[in-house]
Amino acid sequence: MAGRRRARTRSDPENPWLPGGGALKISIPMSVTPNGEPQTAVIPSPPGVVALLGVLMSLVSALALAGETRERIIIVGSSTVYPFSAAVAEHFARSGPFPAPTLSATSTGEGFRLFCAGAAAETPDISNASRPISEAERAHCAQNGVKRIAAIRIGYDSLVVVNSVAAASLNLTLSQLWRAAASKVPIAGRLAANPYRLWSDIDPGLPHEPIYLIGPAPGHGTRDAFVELVMEPSCRAALADLPVASAAGESCATVRKDGHWSDVDNMELVLGKLASNHAAIGILTYSYLDQFSHRIHAGTIDGVAASSVSISSGAYPMSRPLFMYVKQDHLKSTTGLADFAAEFLSFCAAGAHGYLADQGLVPLPRAELLAARAAVARLQR
Repeated sequence: MAGRRRARTRSDPENPWLPGGGALKISIPMSVTPNGEPQTAVIPSPPGVVALLGVLMSLVSALALAGETRERIIIVGSSTVYPFSAAVAEHFARSGPFPAPTLSATSTGEGFRLFCAGAAAETPDISNASRPISEAERAHCAQNGVKRIAAIRIGYDSLVVVNSVAAASLNLTLSQLWRAAASKVPIAGRLAANPYRLWSDIDPGLPHEPIYLIGPAPGHGTRDAFVELVMEPSCRAALADLPVASAAGESCATVRKDGHWSDVDNMELVLGKLASNHAAIGILTYSYLDQFSHRIHAGTIDGVAASSVSISSGAYPMSRPLFMYVKQDHLKSTTGLADFAAEFLSFCAAGAHGYLADQGLVPLPRAELLAARAAVARLQR
């Protein structure tokens, strides 16, 4: 977003759309004519109920043609993207004429459900996502009239395997992590319930400690990423030469339910669980590691440590892009929507030294950032 920019601000308790702030009231703007004047109608007095109904119907038609505008952007979706979106919302509101957007941190899947509910004015303008929209979700959007969607890559994040700094970090391979988390694993040529209770049961070189994993619950984009980046490829590789490979199916994506894996809806709860149980291993995103490095640390995966360089280059095995999906049919009806997208992808925000890097977002490589900025520029035309 061009123009004035304020200095970076970490938080402001008086801004209710920031984490820890109060409730936010949404203002509902009045309908106007194309010339910007308030829409009015002269209702004739009786007699003539039919005539009155005719005037009312004409008014409704006029309002529909004029269109309605909304001053406050509505954003839903990924809890991973939420802190980045909140930081952009802060700068967006302080550096320009627009009110702060309304943000809601749910999950990627729930965000798409709300976003795809329709194109009406009250539906969300933006859905944040920690994975690409699926074909089924895109079809659901189209079915409800949401057909023009701009998918914009905003940066990178990754999954990390973390534990308390009071314990030694755990270096794993993707296969070892899968064997620790899976509901079923191949034993003697067939799939069987996971028998591993200690890390050393998987590999004698691993610690003689109980396996206790804490990870994202189903519905979160982070869980989807864990399935896509760890569970499915590791399972397929392990079963490739076994007769059970064709029947692996859902078992590849299923985590164990025998007490060695714990689902968590609020990812910040993982930090508390790791502090109280030094044997616990958490599946978090890199942004948490970046912000809470005084409390948690991460081991390597396949010998590669998570860093901004290894994540953006793809060298780190559990890296993933993050997205913002914009409802293009709302560009004219929601004030400042294209400008918000422009602020998000500005060099000041998403650049290598932008304020989102301070929040833990791994910036896009320059070529990718320029491509994303070009996509945003098309929204402003």
